[in-house]
Amino acid sequence: MNSSILDHWLKVAPNATAIGPLTLLLILACVVALADLFIDDPRKVVTYRLTQLSLAIVAAANLWYFDHGFTIYAMDRMVVADPMGHLLGFFASVATMVTLAYARPYAAVRDMLKGELFTLSMFSLLGIGVMLSANNFLVIYLGLELMSLSLYALTAMRRDNLNATEAAMKYFVLGALASGFLLYGLSMMYGATGSLEIGKVFKAIGSGQINEAVLTFGLVFIVAGLGFKLGTVPFHMWVPDVYQGAPTAITLLIGGAPEFAAFAICIRLLVEGMLGLAVDWQQMLVVLSIGSMALGNLAAIAQTNVKRMLAYSTIGQMGFMLLGLCSGVVSGNTISAGNSYSSSMFYIVTYVLTSLGTFGTIMLLSRQGFESEEIDDFKGLAKRSPWYAAVMSIFMFSLAGLPPTVGFYAKLAVLQSLVSTNVPGYLWLAIAAVVFSLIGAFYYIRLVKVMFFDEPRETAPIVATADVRTILSINGAAVLIFGLLPGGLMAMCVEAIVKALAT
Repeated sequence: MNSSILDHWLKVAPNATAIGPLTLLLILACVVALADLFIDDPRKVVTYRLTQLSLAIVAAANLWYFDHGFTIYAMDRMVVADPMGHLLGFFASVATMVTLAYARPYAAVRDMLKGELFTLSMFSLLGIGVMLSANNFLVIYLGLELMSLSLYALTAMRRDNLNATEAAMKYFVLGALASGFLLYGLSMMYGATGSLEIGKVFKAIGSGQINEAVLTFGLVFIVAGLGFKLGTVPFHMWVPDVYQGAPTAITLLIGGAPEFAAFAICIRLLVEGMLGLAVDWQQMLVVLSIGSMALGNLAAIAQTNVKRMLAYSTIGQMGFMLLGLCSGVVSGNTISAGNSYSSSMFYIVTYVLTSLGTFGTIMLLSRQGFESEEIDDFKGLAKRSPWYAAVMSIFMFSLAGLPPTVGFYAKLAVLQSLVSTNVPGYLWLAIAAVVFSLIGAFYYIRLVKVMFFDEPRETAPIVATADVRTILSINGAAVLIFGLLPGGLMAMCVEAIVKALAT
């Protein structure tokens, strides 16, 4: 389909064209759910392949939309179809595909390989897609609840497992609290500006005729709600317990694709809607960032459970990502906004890429009746399987920010966005980020040391299906390749952010 045909459809059916990938995902999710009712195979081969095919189609649709680079508003301007949403939608679809590929063998031996695993994952992705396309407060909340409710149910899939049930309860209660914070903040903003549309909120704030105290009060609750969803300090308390208690496959579904939605609603709400209040929310994000990097990296050192360690690592990583959002507006000047926000987007994309491989390796080493979750479980992995140990080391080096992995370039891009502002406060912020990253490198490298220099606790061979071995190898290679050649991915992020800001 060429550009002229696309232009024709935009004129004839702008609403249907704008939500094309979302409609496609909804239809395919329903097809998978119905098809699974007639499948008796306990291995769910047909359901799995149908799900992966559906996700591949949705990913291709999002990439095709991104390549055409258009921005349109539809559904009475409640929905926006722009390059940022479509690029993040593509990454979220791919992340869900990879997660399900890693999860299938893991779920098969834990009585979790059911149709619900696939259909709820697709509906969670649909909620993510709604948030990526939102141009209205209510649409954001609708997508958030669709994603969250699916993840709550997935966390509780192992009903006979006490840890999973406890994790689901904590996730549900604290998630509901976070949603309440966000909804209350959005209602305050609606009361102050008189509109639910993000563009109109931006204009109302820019008019300077609204009570500053009311705006700031609403903004505090919005930032608190976003902090809960990102898992930043002091709203981080759910992250370690849910990451550790949930089955590893579900942990990855929680910590993978949803990160793109959290980043997107930060851009939609704070940048596209409330840029006039940047002085206020940037200061809040600085506090969240410093607190997250400090607590996340220091608390991770004391952990012996790998999933809990990675949970605190996530808190620190989200704090680092927020640094890019802190430096978009300097002294009322937005000249550095594109550079800052695109560096944060690049960071979140590469972090999810690395997390996929990290949790994929944990699932690979797990077997029936045994969860490979303790650091001691990785002892001597290099002697049992040098390849898996090398791939896991690449992921650890990337999370630590060591060259030549993509994590190094991601951290460098965020630090560059801070330093290029030439503001002394941001320079000190960059120095603090480097110090906390050095502290964080300890617990990542400790795992590498355990894999290569400690004696193995067991000598049983590691069994993995061909598709998992292949995808894990590609995952590790991608972390290295994007570290050596980051230009293409960074250019895509810059294009997406610049076009989002332009409209």
